Amino acid sequence: MGGVEHGGSNVEFRECWNRARGSPYIMRLALSAGIGGLLFGYDTGVISGALLYIRDYFEEVDKKTWLQETIVSMAVAGAIIGAAFGGWINDKFGRKKSIIVSDVLFFLGAIVMAFAPFPLILIIGRILVGLGVGMASMTAPLYISEASPHNIRGALVCVNGLLLTGGQFLSYLINLAFTKVPGTWRWMLGVAGIPAVLQFVLMLSLPESPRWLYRQGKEEEARNILLRIYRQDEIEEEMRSMQESVQAEKEEHSNGQKNLAKRLKDAFSNDVVRRGLYAGITVQVAQQFVGINTLMYYSPTIVQFAGIASNSTALALSLITSGLNAVGTVMSMAFIDRYGRRRLMLISLVGIIVCLVVSSAVFFQAAKHAPAVSDQDTLSFGTNSTCQPYINAPKFPSWNCMQCLHEDCAFCANSDNEYHPGACLSAEKSVRGECRAEKRVWFSKGCPSKIGILAVAVLGLYILAYSPGMGTVPWVLNSEIYPLRYRGLGGGIAAVSNWCANLIVSESFLSMTETLGAAGTFLLFAGFSVIALIAIYALVPETKGLQFEEVEKLLQEGFKPFPFNKKKKDIKEKVEDE
Repeated sequence: MGGVEHGGSNVEFRECWNRARGSPYIMRLALSAGIGGLLFGYDTGVISGALLYIRDYFEEVDKKTWLQETIVSMAVAGAIIGAAFGGWINDKFGRKKSIIVSDVLFFLGAIVMAFAPFPLILIIGRILVGLGVGMASMTAPLYISEASPHNIRGALVCVNGLLLTGGQFLSYLINLAFTKVPGTWRWMLGVAGIPAVLQFVLMLSLPESPRWLYRQGKEEEARNILLRIYRQDEIEEEMRSMQESVQAEKEEHSNGQKNLAKRLKDAFSNDVVRRGLYAGITVQVAQQFVGINTLMYYSPTIVQFAGIASNSTALALSLITSGLNAVGTVMSMAFIDRYGRRRLMLISLVGIIVCLVVSSAVFFQAAKHAPAVSDQDTLSFGTNSTCQPYINAPKFPSWNCMQCLHEDCAFCANSDNEYHPGACLSAEKSVRGECRAEKRVWFSKGCPSKIGILAVAVLGLYILAYSPGMGTVPWVLNSEIYPLRYRGLGGGIAAVSNWCANLIVSESFLSMTETLGAAGTFLLFAGFSVIALIAIYALVPETKGLQFEEVEKLLQEGFKPFPFNKKKKDIKEKVEDE
């Protein structure tokens, strides 16, 4: 979802296993720092289930869609700020201290949310957690990368990505575990403080990044850390490599400090960097506009759109989609260096489009065949409990459940069979109690549907299509498509584009479902995915197996996809023949 992930080849994974067996300290570094990815995944995933119970607890939240969207998306807004300031904190105080600061933010945010007396305090807690997410998303993989042997770096950084999706899966398990416990959502949100404390303690005993120490002139301290990570015959080579790399970074940073505006202007006037940014920003924005984080942030709500009203059942089904996301991440690790970045994204998008179109059709059919509203059943609850737009409608028109929900009312299902005509009632907390007192099911987000489970199954396939391609590849591509001098700047611009797109989607999803319906919203995301498919095909080159210099040369010449590259191929073949 917003963190930095890198792919590792099969060779790297075998070497990683061998090195970890010989030096457990390496894996300790990766796993300890990777808890940041776990926290990132947990705090972005837990809100989807907690929101169901927050709506039940705060009637104001249940009635106001914009307030639900704000509670969800303020963590994303905080992440944008956290990522921006996180870069400065990383350079100024080091990677280790940055991770510790993010732990403090995670812990404070978890405590504030757990004890929030009203929605505003809950939103403040979400902002604090978002600041931690923004810092962790860039610092954890950076620390692992700089403290790992170069030949297994990609594989170890993948640990962070795996823990991220694992954190999302864990959030659904925790949500499910606390559904019957007094306090429900407070426990769900507060539990995030435990891994934050664990990582805080672990990081106190771990060293700073050797690269950062070397950059601060602490060469001997950096060498001592490398002695615990690298083999003896690798130390000098790594020290030389670090000297060259750090010197280049210092020069780049110095130039940026003098005139950032000029660097930005130079970047966009440079053909190689500009074309790299076209590709990098395209894949990052596409990653969000295919709609993935609507599923991560709102999956139990989407399950309720499909006609499954039980909070615990919705959470249990959402657990499956989150687990599939973790499975897809593992698939990406295995396939990314075998089949290539570009091909994996294009195949992923085709699968995404098919799944979104089918989901739209299923939701449309579910809405079309929603149970009817019974006049007699509705009026039996009394005038004060009845949906007012329904009462005011001329001659009690033939409404169904969906029309009732569109008027911000709720549907109290038939006591004998929830697919039979039921009552259209006011969406008040007291009225909900009246409905449930008669052992009837209360529907406020979706209507009873016999095909609702099919929608959940298709969304599971959507996750499997998304995760191996559009889920991980955009971050890998952005780590290798910019020239060294502009790599930090280009990656930062692309990452901010990702978070901003994430904020737009998460802040507008529920409003779109109210305006367009679930079917129309998923069809809209399918349209965005078609545009993304065309844009990636036209702008994104394949970088698999290429050295950084080869990628730069490819962008310098200008990438053109088939069939627009035919002329260039003909010229190349003619030159070779001569």
